[in-house]
Amino acid sequence: MSRFSLLLKGAAMGVAEVIPGVSGGTIAFITGIYERLINAVKAFGPSLLGVSRRAGLAGVWGAIDGAFLTWLLLGMAIGILLGVFGVSWLLDHYPPLIWGFFCGLILASILYMGRRIERHGWREWALFVLGAVGAFLVTLLSPASGNDALWFVFLCGAIAISALILPGISGSFMLLLLGMYQFIIQDTLKGLLVSFSLDKLITLAVFALGCLVGLMTMSRILSWTFKRYRSLTLALLTGFLVGSLNKLYPWRNPSDWLRDHSGQVVLAADGVTPAKILSEVNVLPANYDGDPLVLGVLIACLLGFLLVLAFDRFGPQPEAH
Repeated sequence: MSRFSLLLKGAAMGVAEVIPGVSGGTIAFITGIYERLINAVKAFGPSLLGVSRRAGLAGVWGAIDGAFLTWLLLGMAIGILLGVFGVSWLLDHYPPLIWGFFCGLILASILYMGRRIERHGWREWALFVLGAVGAFLVTLLSPASGNDALWFVFLCGAIAISALILPGISGSFMLLLLGMYQFIIQDTLKGLLVSFSLDKLITLAVFALGCLVGLMTMSRILSWTFKRYRSLTLALLTGFLVGSLNKLYPWRNPSDWLRDHSGQVVLAADGVTPAKILSEVNVLPANYDGDPLVLGVLIACLLGFLLVLAFDRFGPQPEAH
């Protein structure tokens, strides 16, 4: 797999993770690197000490699939920067187009993953329904108020990164539900990129530590389930994708906004626009508050769908099991 290819896939994962409702794990799966990523992350742990004693740094580098992770993570960093500044702008100005694109992408991903379920017994169907219902209910939850204590920042990192590697469950959406999206993505990450602050750096470091712990834990669970219960795992993850479609519906009107301790809506820097939407309600295009861009949404949806089909046709094929 070329370095440039890994950069692109990592960038796509990074962009996806900045958008609430879109999972980087989905991007990893449809680009053919999901299980390789899980196994590479799983390699981190105490067993690396034994590898280091036996084979030195070269052995450790091989055990963690170092070249693969390096280029993928570099691409993700680029994608996160693009997402924080570029995609955030598009979401502010043309949200139906972004949601339409990812809706098409997820629809095709459901077909992509469903075709890879080798067995279709009652257990697979039960887990598929469980995953779909569970993800759908998550999209209906009301966001919490958040907490900037470092222990809670650590916990949010562990939860968000666990969601990152689960197709259909967005890490940034989990931050939104926990009431921490604005604090982590906008105030801390974007704020640190604009102007250095030691407090923001410490917060980001604690969040990253939580991500590391969550990633090592979830990767081991997924690696184990893929080896022993592959069809059941794929059925559950496909259900997650189906349930997540509710969060990607293109035409949604705000129903509540971020509020301060007195209940007043928190405004952005312009003093007029609400700083953050907390909840939305799905509506028909004719009832959308703004230009519904119906034709543009349909085209964006088709592009997202065709992109997955292109990965399926021309990308790396899954290994036989």
